[in-house]
Amino acid sequence: MRDDRLKLGTAGAMNGRCGGWESAGMSTGRRHMIFSTTRRAVLAASAAMLFAFAVPSAAQDKKPLRFSAVFSEQDIRAEMMKKFADAVGDDYAFEGFYGGNLFKQGTELVALQRGNLEMGNIAPQDIANQIPEWSILTSAYLFRDAEHLRTFFASDAGDEMKKMVEDQLGVHLLGPTYFGTRQVGLKPDKKIETPADMAGIKLRMPGGDAWQFLGQALGANPTPMAYAEVYTGLQTGAIDGQDNPLPNVQNMKFYEVMSQIVLTSHLVGYDLLTVSSAVWDDMSPDQQQAFQAAADAAIEWSTAEHLRQEEELADSFEERGLKLYKPDVEAFRTHAQKMYSESDLARNWPEGMLERINKL
Repeated sequence: MRDDRLKLGTAGAMNGRCGGWESAGMSTGRRHMIFSTTRRAVLAASAAMLFAFAVPSAAQDKKPLRFSAVFSEQDIRAEMMKKFADAVGDDYAFEGFYGGNLFKQGTELVALQRGNLEMGNIAPQDIANQIPEWSILTSAYLFRDAEHLRTFFASDAGDEMKKMVEDQLGVHLLGPTYFGTRQVGLKPDKKIETPADMAGIKLRMPGGDAWQFLGQALGANPTPMAYAEVYTGLQTGAIDGQDNPLPNVQNMKFYEVMSQIVLTSHLVGYDLLTVSSAVWDDMSPDQQQAFQAAADAAIEWSTAEHLRQEEELADSFEERGLKLYKPDVEAFRTHAQKMYSESDLARNWPEGMLERINKL
């Protein structure tokens, strides 16, 4: 058999010298089949490579939309932003940064103005730091409830205040994001009935003049502290209390280090969902309309969810051992409004704006 194999090899070699591929025993049909198969494989590989490059290219075509907020990723508003991101996802690559991880509380507005951020959830108090006229929208007992807040920002008076921001700060306000009515939560077991009972209470407030004045208007000793530090501050006694809506108390677990919640209802809590003017002005009118509609729908969902939670959490906190009660709210309202009306802040309020808000 070995000789036979050698003979076949010799014959093949001889045929090879005479006829190339065919001389090696390959038919024309088989040669065509291999060529066609190879060609299809090359085309398939090329198509796969084109697709692989096309996917990142499509993603790169989406404009970046970084969003920064101080609230946690467990917050209702984080879910609100996911809904918003889904609605604008065809045009924008949304990135959400929560818990102050990208920009610290109070610095988001400046980041927007400097072009270091595309979107933020901006406190009206931060706007008031740059536009004193806006301090009226941070005053205690101004808005009656979430609906009054919404009605104001949809009114001519609201449009005037929003235009003031857009003209002076270079950002565009999409709408108010209600996150609950602020209540006083305390660690000490001291009964609070009037602002006089708040004397000496170290009440955590965010930094900034507008926030600190609000703490004073409640009769407390306001203490500036970052939101992320409040739990530890209550735990260690660095502060005696904080003021936040009930959903925030739940999200941040402040109830674990408090003994009571005093239902002062002193401020309808809201921020402003904001986009930089550079991003907004780059849109066509149709794109702006779609972007605004996405924001409106997300905000509406978030507001309803906050209102629902506020009702449920009052009972829940009592079941967990916290005392919840209403003080003399009228005494708090009278004291706070008197302090605001006599303050330097009120001198900057737009003439007639308070009356226009009250009439809505």
